[in-house]
Amino acid sequence: MCGIGGLVRRPGESVERSCLQRMATAYSHRGPDEESLSVYGRAGFAFRRLSIIDVAGGHQPVDDERRRVHSITNGEIYNHLELRGELEGRGHRFRTGSDAEVVVHGYEEFGDGIVSRLRGMFALAVWDEDRQRLLLARDRMGQKPLVYHEVGGRLTFASELAGVLADPAVPRALDHAAIDEYLTFQYVPAPRTAFRGIRKLPPAHLLVFEDGRARLERYWSLSAQPRLRISSGDATRVFEQKLEEAVRLRLMSDVPLGAFLSGGLDSSAVVALMAEQGPVKTFSIGFEEGAFDELPYAREVARRFATEHHEFVVRPRAIDLVADIARHYGEPFGDASAVPTWYLARLTAAKVKVALNGDGGDELLGGYDRYGLMRAFSALARLPVGRGLAHATSRALAHRLPVRARRLLNAVGVAPEESYARTVSAFDPEQRALLYTEDMRRELGDSDAYAPMMALFAASDAPDLIGRTMGVDLASYLPGDLMVKVDIATMAHGLEGRSPFLDHPLVEFVARLPTALKLRLSGGKWLLRNTMADRLPRSVLRRRKQGFGVPLGQWLRGELRELVTELVLSPSARQREVVRPDAAQRICEEHWSGRRDRSVQIWLLLMLELWFREVLQRPAAGGEGAQVLEVDSPG
Repeated sequence: MCGIGGLVRRPGESVERSCLQRMATAYSHRGPDEESLSVYGRAGFAFRRLSIIDVAGGHQPVDDERRRVHSITNGEIYNHLELRGELEGRGHRFRTGSDAEVVVHGYEEFGDGIVSRLRGMFALAVWDEDRQRLLLARDRMGQKPLVYHEVGGRLTFASELAGVLADPAVPRALDHAAIDEYLTFQYVPAPRTAFRGIRKLPPAHLLVFEDGRARLERYWSLSAQPRLRISSGDATRVFEQKLEEAVRLRLMSDVPLGAFLSGGLDSSAVVALMAEQGPVKTFSIGFEEGAFDELPYAREVARRFATEHHEFVVRPRAIDLVADIARHYGEPFGDASAVPTWYLARLTAAKVKVALNGDGGDELLGGYDRYGLMRAFSALARLPVGRGLAHATSRALAHRLPVRARRLLNAVGVAPEESYARTVSAFDPEQRALLYTEDMRRELGDSDAYAPMMALFAASDAPDLIGRTMGVDLASYLPGDLMVKVDIATMAHGLEGRSPFLDHPLVEFVARLPTALKLRLSGGKWLLRNTMADRLPRSVLRRRKQGFGVPLGQWLRGELRELVTELVLSPSARQREVVRPDAAQRICEEHWSGRRDRSVQIWLLLMLELWFREVLQRPAAGGEGAQVLEVDSPG
């Protein structure tokens, strides 16, 4: 696990070592153990290392035998021993025991095709000196980030936005459409970033930069076809084997590791399978507010498997570090569960350097309540009186129904894909129309925040609506929100997170299964519950999905109210010409009075203003103190 970045200049230009140093400093937290700056004429790499595999010898960049091909990798390649054996059989000589070395030798042997042979989470860069060619690639599920800026025959890339912004040639220009998407979905979906001209490399894509031009290529797509004709018993057995293998592979480490344990089904399943391999350290977060506290369930699982268990309780005053969180994410990020994730990462990093988690289980196996709600309300919409009945129900039960259920009812009568987009929106199109200033609406023009999601629905080959919806979440919400949340929070504390449910052979198998093996009338994740029936406590197996929520409503009416007033309703926020001051005031007052729960929307506005202040108006921050290796090409 590392921070990577680099530059490619025009022919005849040379890379500025000072620029590489600024980049490495900007994301130094991702690799506190070592720094290397490497210059190869008009290309250069800035690398920070968190040592996990081959601690003593796994330095990067890694070179081929002729020292003409150079690579840096962030992440883990879980099948590196298998690939190493194959490449050694073809005559390649390895200098280290690092998993990252298979990338450079694999590129020599298979060209860009090496990317599709990697099993793991990764973002990587390969500079081919002979061909004057840069290859960038990102893993299939989007676990590891990579952003880039390309213009005028130059390219800058990095693991985090701060790294790209450390290049003075990269402008800090606001992308208004990205802010619109952020206020819709709580994050900025790929390929946009909040900065015009800086892009995210989408999951399962590679980028080739050659002859001054960038070319994007998708190397993998998740397919639901051909459908598997399989009994529930056989599906359970195969799923169990693949999940056990995914966990076992992620125990590969030369440093101490542990697991995040929420007390939910997914993380508990991972801990159970880890415990079959040896002792486990577990780490959990709780809240003083009982409705949000899952610690009793986490403790039950920890006792069941005799783990070395550690806990931390998040209190409102812990939000004192919210500005640090906003700064690390680099662009507006509105998922409030980033707060407990941040503190969980800090707690865990004090004991271990690697932590497994249960991320991806809900999207893969139908764990969210909204999937069942969507199926029910889509059926209601087909009835002749469905729309009127839905709206009447929504009005009558406005204060009792969950927010997502009200949104679904209000969206009955529109296409199911748009209904789902509205369901997961923080601000729907009508609300955003009232929220924005004239300047913001003019900048947006005919931009449609829902267009990327509608394109994903259109491209899906799943045979039913719920299957298509789960696939859309795997391609958008998972990499755009959940993976960003975990990557930034863990790497800010020098911790590597690993997600067994996102092992791509497991994902490919589950995607082809009938939806009935995942989502039933009794709830989601049937296949996982069936698999873990003899391993986990019944209380965990029977729990409804709780989610990693935080008591935002109470906090924003209490300890955080003053902060909201100072930031969201401040004169500087009024001057940004994005949100109308009267609209922001109304949203806050409705929440403070208790008339409506506006907590998510207020949090989004708060994090947006913090981003303006902490990122746009401040230079990128960095660290110091690591060993520095300076490498120049012999050619």
